[in-house]
Amino acid sequence: MHLSQTLELFPDLTVTQILFKEVQNAAELRQNAVEGKIKGALLKPTILVSPFQVLVAANKAVHLQKVGQMKTRSLFSEIILNLSPTKNISEAFKRFGISDSDNSVLVVLVHDKEESHLVRDIATKVDGLQIPVDDVSSLSDLEKIKKLYKVTPQECGTLRDAVVCRMATKDVM
Repeated sequence: MHLSQTLELFPDLTVTQILFKEVQNAAELRQNAVEGKIKGALLKPTILVSPFQVLVAANKAVHLQKVGQMKTRSLFSEIILNLSPTKNISEAFKRFGISDSDNSVLVVLVHDKEESHLVRDIATKVDGLQIPVDDVSSLSDLEKIKKLYKVTPQECGTLRDAVVCRMATKDVM
C-alpha cells in the first residue's frame, strides 16, 4: 500500500509515501508535525498529480540538506517548498501542507534502513483509511493544479511532466 524508493544518489536513504483518505484527525496530525512528533511531511493530496512529483521534491530536499543549502529549517518543510512552483515558503505550506479541515493526507518519510518502523508508527497515528499511493491521482483537483502551475492547454506532454518541469526550474528562472 505504501511506496518506498531508495534514492539513487543517496542509496542509504529511502523515501516512503503513505496515502490516507477519510482522515478524521488532520488538525492533530498537523500539530504533531509542527511539534516534531511526526518525522515526515504531511501533504495535501488534492494538489498532487503523482508519487513521482513527490519523489522529485524529496530527492531535491535531501540533496539541498547534504550540501547545506536548505531554505527552510527541516528536511520535511524543504520537501513542501520543493513541490511549489514559487520560492515563497509560507505560500508553499498553505498550498501543499495539510490544513485542519483536510480529509486526506499523503505522508512522506525519509529514512534509513534502521528506521523502517516509522511506516508502522505513522499508520497508528492517522485516523483514516490507508489506500495505495498510486491512487493519489483519484484525489487530485486537476483544475486547481493546472492553475497553480500555470499549465496551458497548448502544452505538450502530461500534466505530471509540466508540473515536475516547473518544480525543477523555479530556482533558475
